[in-house]
Amino acid sequence: MSNYGDSSLQDASDVLSRIHERAIRVAQLEAEQAADVALFAATGGSARSVAAELALELSVTERRAGADVALAQALTTRLPETFAAFRRGEIDAFKARMVFEPTIALSDEMARQVDAIVAARLAGKNPSSLRAAVNRVVQKVDAEGYERRSRARRRDRNICLVHQDETMSTLLCDLPVEQASAIYTSLDQGARRLRRGGEVRTLDQLRADVLVDRLLNRAPGDSGVKPVVYLYVDLLTLAGLNEDPAELSGCGTVPAWLARALAADSNSVWRRIITEPATGQVRSVGRTRYRPPAALADLVQVRDRVCQHPGCHRPSQYSDIDHTRDFATGGHTAEDNLGPRCRRHHRLKDEPDWSCTTAPGGEGTITTPNGRVYATKPPPLHENRAKDTTGEAGHEAAA
Repeated sequence: MSNYGDSSLQDASDVLSRIHERAIRVAQLEAEQAADVALFAATGGSARSVAAELALELSVTERRAGADVALAQALTTRLPETFAAFRRGEIDAFKARMVFEPTIALSDEMARQVDAIVAARLAGKNPSSLRAAVNRVVQKVDAEGYERRSRARRRDRNICLVHQDETMSTLLCDLPVEQASAIYTSLDQGARRLRRGGEVRTLDQLRADVLVDRLLNRAPGDSGVKPVVYLYVDLLTLAGLNEDPAELSGCGTVPAWLARALAADSNSVWRRIITEPATGQVRSVGRTRYRPPAALADLVQVRDRVCQHPGCHRPSQYSDIDHTRDFATGGHTAEDNLGPRCRRHHRLKDEPDWSCTTAPGGEGTITTPNGRVYATKPPPLHENRAKDTTGEAGHEAAA
C-alpha cells in the first residue's frame, strides 16, 4: 500500500530511511534476478542464443541482455564475495558491475583474489569510488597484465563523432590519460583567462569555444597557456624500488611506468611533499616562492587532490579554495578551515541547512538538511611507514 500523498508523513528523515531500506530490497531483488539469469544461461545454448532469447523475453536489446548474462555468470562463479554483498543489498547491480568490468580480463584465480580483497570495501562507496578501488587492487594483483592492457589501450586511441538531437553533436576521444588531462587543463586555463577579461559566457561555454577556436586555428588570443597536471608519485616508485601505482589528479591511479615517464619529461616541475609516515597524509608542501596565502592554497589542493564533497572527483586545481566556516562570519584562513570544493558543491554548502566541517589533515564532514552526516578524508599518499626514519616520501611531478 503506497503512502504517497499521506499528509501525516512530515518527517523527511523517516522518508529518507524508507528510501534507503527500499533500495536494499530492490538490490536484493536484482541479485535474485542475476542468480536466475545465470541459471538460465547454464541451461544450454550459445552465448548469442541465450542473450537473444533473454532479450525477447524482457524486451531489451541483445547487447543489454548479453551484458546482463556476463555479469550474472561472473558473480555466480568468479566473484562470490561481491555476489554475497549484492544479495545482502549492500550494493546494487550497477555497483556490482563496477567490480565486474575491471576484472573481465583476469584469470578466474586472479578475479577471486581481487574479489576477496575488495569484499570489505564495497559498502558505502558510490560507483566511481568503488571502481577506482577495484582498479587499484587489479593493478596490484595483475601488475604485468595491467601494464600490457594499458599499452594496448593506448595504441587503440581514437576519436569519433556522435550526432545528438537538437542540432548538437558529441566528440568522443579515447586518449592516454595524461594527454586528455593536459588538454582539459589547457582549455580550462584558457577559458578562465578569457573570463577574467569580462566575458559573459559561462566557463563551460568558454571551454567548448576555446577548443573549437584552437582546432579551427582561429587564434582566440589565449596562446601561451602552459597546462599543469598534478601527478602524485611515491619517491620509492620514482626510483624504481617498487611498482606501486601513482595517482593522476581527478583520474585515479596510473601504472608506475607511466608515472616515471611523466616525471622524466623535460617539462615536468618537481615539488617535494612531506607526509606523515604512519598515515601517508600531507604535512607540508616544499615551496617558498609564493606568498603565504598562495602557499596555503597549494597545500590544501595537494592535500585533498579532489573536491572535498564525498564522492566528487573533480580535481582540486579546478575547484574553489573555500572557507568551511565563512570568512564573513569569523572563519579563519587556515588549513583546518579550508577545502577545495567544485563550484557545484561550493554552492550546495551555502544552501539552507547544509553544513560542513574541516579538520587538520583535510578530514571533513557534510551534514545534510535531514541530519545525515557523511565523512570524507583524503586518501593517504602511501602506506604506513612509521618505521621509515626519513618521514619524507611523497613527491609530485607536474607535467
